[in-house]
Amino acid sequence: MASQTTTVHSNPLRPAIHLALLFAVLKLGIHLAASLWQSHIGYGYFRDEFYYIACGRHLASGYVDHGPIVALQARASELLFGHSLAGLRFLSSVGGALRVALTGILAWSLGGRRPAQALAMLAVLTTPMYLGQDGYLSMNSWESAFWLPCFLAIVQIAKTTSSPRTGWTWWTVFGISAGIGLLNKPSMAFFLLALGAGLLLIRLYGQEQYRLLLTRQAAYSIALLALIASPNLFWQLHNHWPTLEFLHNGRVQNKNVHLAPLAFLANQVFTLGPWTAFVWLPGLVRSLRKRELRWIGLTFVLFLSAMIALGAKDYYVTPIYPALMAVGGIGWETFFARRDRVLQNRTVAFPVAFATAILCCALVFPLAEPVLRPTTFISYQHALHLPSTNSEKYGSGLLPAFYADRFGWQEETDQVQHVVDGLSSQDRAQAVILANNYGEAGALQFLGRNLPAVGSGHNTYWLWGTPPDATGHPGSGQVVILVEDTTSEHLRTLFNTVQRVGSIGTPYAMPYERRTGIWLLHGLKSGTLSSLWPRKKGYI
Repeated sequence: MASQTTTVHSNPLRPAIHLALLFAVLKLGIHLAASLWQSHIGYGYFRDEFYYIACGRHLASGYVDHGPIVALQARASELLFGHSLAGLRFLSSVGGALRVALTGILAWSLGGRRPAQALAMLAVLTTPMYLGQDGYLSMNSWESAFWLPCFLAIVQIAKTTSSPRTGWTWWTVFGISAGIGLLNKPSMAFFLLALGAGLLLIRLYGQEQYRLLLTRQAAYSIALLALIASPNLFWQLHNHWPTLEFLHNGRVQNKNVHLAPLAFLANQVFTLGPWTAFVWLPGLVRSLRKRELRWIGLTFVLFLSAMIALGAKDYYVTPIYPALMAVGGIGWETFFARRDRVLQNRTVAFPVAFATAILCCALVFPLAEPVLRPTTFISYQHALHLPSTNSEKYGSGLLPAFYADRFGWQEETDQVQHVVDGLSSQDRAQAVILANNYGEAGALQFLGRNLPAVGSGHNTYWLWGTPPDATGHPGSGQVVILVEDTTSEHLRTLFNTVQRVGSIGTPYAMPYERRTGIWLLHGLKSGTLSSLWPRKKGYI
């Protein structure tokens, strides 16, 4: 291995920023084009997108199963772009583009030149999991955009210990990024704990970075992130810790697929793309071997171990990989430091790696983004002999859950609309709509036209309470349109008149949605919907 290494002083920042922006724009363009094409070939909104839009219309400092950032994102997207599918997903795609750009900047901050930066960003750009996460409205696309500045801040703080003012600046960056990251997704807390433990553990190897945590600046940063995240903490306290109840129910009811450690690790390689392992695995090895980088490797190992031990979903680990890809890019650049393309500081210094990554990504791209019509996708998946994978224990139908959850919503809404249009004026004034889950409820609210109020007992919908009738009072239960997989025998124990008036008929929807009936119910036999509401609670 060549001993030649590059240093930051010979590696100006401006070209690194330009290169990072180039890759970020490419990433953003891919997702905008994909979203436009999806709407053209029949894919609709993803189930969770309806829920986030509903949360955006009920802005708060917390929600049962996610932080407030995605609700702000949804509200801003709806105000800016209305019902545009590509517009709704634009800000999530921006988050993915930032992941790419920040990977390049982190590689630069660690001493990497143009070849290292480009290889690291290419690995992030062609990762199937990131392509899937960044292609729809969610909080997942922004995770790395909050985690990577924390890595970058620690790197810069370690370099500027002789400059207190610069240290305060970077600790401020750390605090703000970590605080907003906690508002984005609670898993940020586990990352911060792993990062802190990684910095403390390197003391065992004679390294001094742990002293960074024993300063006034570090205490200030921790106080800043706690202050930023505190509104969500107070919301949790006020609402009796619903997120903890949600997580508990998920474990008790075995909602998620639990993988054994070896299967969990194998799934990391599969979902990240085997070709990217040639970048992040060397990055992990290099970060554990190099004393000045060991805190990065330890942070990864600790975080990965915690996720396996807690039985987390496999994609919870993905926000941390760009840091390893940045280190891996530097490893490749250092190993081939005497090659002409590296010496010439070329962007495509590793043409074989570039070509391999692009070809492999093109091959699996339809499995990450729904760019093939459903019938074509099914044939394509069978041709590649790839199984359908889900992170939750819901059986798939013709399509994997990530694609199937984009079908059936307009059909559901049209049938409910037809039922509502057929009601008498008296029934219409008393009618409310109840849906079994947030996808069904959110779709009706977003796609429907002048429908009665919609409610659900699922997650944060339950906290919003019983839907009111046309007079603004909580529904009496005299006229209810119910969207739920249930039986007429059960409903007759609750209502005087029970009539099944529709179902979600598209073959591509999730199997349990295709079993869902649309019911017109009259005359609640006992009490009101408000009195029954506590029994509708479903944090899962």
